Amino acid sequence: MADPNTPDAAAFRLPDPAELGRSMADIAERSQRIVGEFLKRQAEDGVAPPDPLNIAGAFLEMTARMMANPAKLMQAQIGYWQDYMSLWQNTAKRMMGLEAAPPIIDSDPKDRRFKDGAWKENDVFDFIKQSYLLSARFIQDVVTHVDGLDAPTAQKVDFYARQFVDAMSPSNFLLTNPEVLRKTAETGGENLLKGLHNLLADLERGKGKLHIKMTDTDAFKIGENIAVSPGKVVYQNDLLQLIQYAPATEKVLRRPLLIVPPWINKFYILDLRPKNSLVRWAVAQGHTVFVVSWVNPDERLSEKNFENYMQEGILDALTAIEAATGESGINAIGYCLGGTLLASTLAWMAAHGDDRIKSATFFVTLLDFRESGELRVFIDEEQIKMLEDKMSKRGYLEGSEMATTFNMLRANDLIWSFVVNNYLMGNDPFPFDLLYWNSDSTRMPAAMHSFYLRNMYQENRLIEPGGIELGGTPIDLSTVKVPAYFLSTREDHIAPWRATYRGTQVLGGPNRFVLAASGHIAGVVNPPEGGKYSHWINSELPAEPEAWFAGATEISGSWWPDWQRWITALDKLQVKARVPGDGKLAPIEDAPGSYVKVRAN
Repeated sequence: MADPNTPDAAAFRLPDPAELGRSMADIAERSQRIVGEFLKRQAEDGVAPPDPLNIAGAFLEMTARMMANPAKLMQAQIGYWQDYMSLWQNTAKRMMGLEAAPPIIDSDPKDRRFKDGAWKENDVFDFIKQSYLLSARFIQDVVTHVDGLDAPTAQKVDFYARQFVDAMSPSNFLLTNPEVLRKTAETGGENLLKGLHNLLADLERGKGKLHIKMTDTDAFKIGENIAVSPGKVVYQNDLLQLIQYAPATEKVLRRPLLIVPPWINKFYILDLRPKNSLVRWAVAQGHTVFVVSWVNPDERLSEKNFENYMQEGILDALTAIEAATGESGINAIGYCLGGTLLASTLAWMAAHGDDRIKSATFFVTLLDFRESGELRVFIDEEQIKMLEDKMSKRGYLEGSEMATTFNMLRANDLIWSFVVNNYLMGNDPFPFDLLYWNSDSTRMPAAMHSFYLRNMYQENRLIEPGGIELGGTPIDLSTVKVPAYFLSTREDHIAPWRATYRGTQVLGGPNRFVLAASGHIAGVVNPPEGGKYSHWINSELPAEPEAWFAGATEISGSWWPDWQRWITALDKLQVKARVPGDGKLAPIEDAPGSYVKVRAN
């Protein structure tokens, strides 16, 4: 009996010759133009070094160390071939109609690459899948168990080995993906032709570099169907617009709330849609919410540095909030890099006797960068020097380059799934608000980004008392005495929770640590109404994160109510609701403002 998951030759539909001819002519013309643009851009940017990421050196060192212990390598190879022979035997039994043993290896149920039924039900595709999984496991086992490698080299080898393994998945190729073969049979190959057009369109948008379209960008418009919480821009300078949101309650907490997002991404991840907007929820809880909307900088702001982001960012925002509300004491939230800036600013304020920030909340924030996750793969002297050379020519780091780095951290979800969907299946990207935000990248000023990479990520100087200076003031995080709430996420690949936990051991005030399920975005943007993801609490703060987790209690649902109880316990006093424009600051324009609408290349 024919396998229902295998394409039937009779089901193949032949393409229209005239349409095919027109498409190929268009493809040829566009391809020629793309190559010309790419070569022109290469000439303008200068020729990149042969190995700008220093991958070859890491793998050469790994190979030398591995060959120093051939017995260990031989043992791994023997285990691999034994598993492979068992797979052959199982597959032969299945093909002969005999009962086969359970799979030698199976994919993770969460692995969407192999969700199609043919990967299990069809003998050939099941063999291809298991063969790939065995090879992937063998490669990972070999490269991650090499003795004598220093930690940065071992991490780089492991990361790029996984990039290779992910790229070689059979799901990424036409002839070994049953879903793509089925679509090709059903459409007479039109899916591949459409996919080629999609590929060319992405190359055109990237001016010769592949810029994968992850979502239908025409489906969203900032201020119309995303970032729609009502409010006004009440202050702006070269680096930011400050948004004050309209109240939703008659009474509000006396202390206004300032949210400082990272400038690597745009703020509206916290106001994506009404159903998952942290901004809207906080307003409904009685907060007067102010949000920093950072500028998308160009070459004119190349000299803006970390100190400028402190002074023209947080400190200027505090002054503006007092003018808008008459209240000097505020609660502050810093998200990721915005949290690193917030902690640095608090230390600067402590040195100057400035106590306007009464509490600080840190979302997935690194203060101690010893274990800074997989981003460290991209931060060695060679790569920082390469980035600085690029930034010196333009005055900023291009947003698309940073986006590519983050996408590589989750290559299967954020790269290869779109290669299959857009180029092999020939589908148009699905309209998805989170992916629209993810693709709305921002630039970074050269001076600020270089300072941040070198002083925080590479040298971990923020954790040292006086390790960095801002405005001539040595920064000592231990002098920060305000109550602090640390929110981290268990599956965070950008700011690992064990590393963010160490911030509780650094700041000198009363601290609380809460761990949410999921990752860097979904674990933070988790409204109570969604009923998703649990969180862990533990009022004790032992020195080691594992000890904290061992004593923690898991609570179902969102962490947002826990934070609300914590913040209101610090000051329950309420005042009449503040409407944007009622204070000393006249509204400039409606939220979400104009800075957020400036797109990078």
